[in-house]
Amino acid sequence: MDYSSIISTLAIIIVLLFLLFSVFLLSVKTEKKLSNQLLAGFLIITAIDISAFFYTQFIELPLTIEMLRIKVSAFKNPLLFLYILSVIYSNFRLKWKHLVHLLPWIITVLVLLPNFFLVNNEAKTLFFNNYDNNVENQFLSYFGDVLSIAYLVAEIYYIVRYRKLLLENYTDKNSFKNYIWLKQLSILLFIGQVITLIKNYIRANSNDDAIALIRTITLLFGVFFICWLFLKAVNSPKLFKGIEVDLKTSKEIKKEANLEKEANPQVSLLKEFMIVKKPYLNPSLTIRILSEEIKMNSRDLSVLINQHLNQHFFDFVNEYRIKEAMKILKNPAKKEVTVLEILYEIGFNSKSSFNTAFKKYTGYTPTQFRKTT
Repeated sequence: MDYSSIISTLAIIIVLLFLLFSVFLLSVKTEKKLSNQLLAGFLIITAIDISAFFYTQFIELPLTIEMLRIKVSAFKNPLLFLYILSVIYSNFRLKWKHLVHLLPWIITVLVLLPNFFLVNNEAKTLFFNNYDNNVENQFLSYFGDVLSIAYLVAEIYYIVRYRKLLLENYTDKNSFKNYIWLKQLSILLFIGQVITLIKNYIRANSNDDAIALIRTITLLFGVFFICWLFLKAVNSPKLFKGIEVDLKTSKEIKKEANLEKEANPQVSLLKEFMIVKKPYLNPSLTIRILSEEIKMNSRDLSVLINQHLNQHFFDFVNEYRIKEAMKILKNPAKKEVTVLEILYEIGFNSKSSFNTAFKKYTGYTPTQFRKTT
């Protein structure tokens, strides 16, 4: 099979779609402008990278520009990492310290400086003709792989930490949309990285047909990825609301403040407040709202629930909601009240999240529980 025309066509489609989606991200009105700019930057750099499959059919770049085009891919990992941080934290801003992410590209240029950028065109041509065997490119290839793994680990760490922060501070399922988005995005990009690594290995060790096949698979995945992004943009136009950048997990708070004071009186106070005042009926209840109502420092309250009661705030509040639902479902006088009415009454805002939480706590769905009483 002749893959060359397929590869060129797929590459052109992907580049056009990436650029089109980037224009959308940069022009759409949103409070998350920085997030959109970082994601657009990532997509534009990726499009420049993919253009290698077809641009030589139309233009011939000077060798210096071509090398810069190849090595501009060093910006992809930093842009993606900063994008993830900007989605997680609502008040995230670029600072001078983030310039450290330019170091990989600077190192790349410095490594290539003596034997490529500072030599004549003839030497540059020879360098390109022997591209994969050059010590500089071999080093930069390994260096890039190590950096990719390091960024991947950092991204996973922040996404996992983000989930923990959500569980410890929020009860509204809508607050988890960002987390779900980032988890799906990271999984897809991880698959893309694996495919790319396989492609690089095959390029170094296999014949032309195998290389063409894996390139086609890589580009087909690219088409799927950009279509998925368009679908997400249509279904979730408000990407997204983040948490405050200085928010910490209860374990981090406990470690920093060394909060080991007697917790039993506070636990009793909290439980009594939950039973008497029923703050869990508020569907938008957060740990800050609860701390204001109970007149307790939010940091202390976080440690109290997550460390001393060994529950996430999310589960702690939902337990009271489920107990309230059980009372209503057991009450013969409220037999005519529907499950939908009950879930809104006790603080849930979706049937699926209510059913999931109820079954997790009781082992039954609300309808099954009502029939057993």
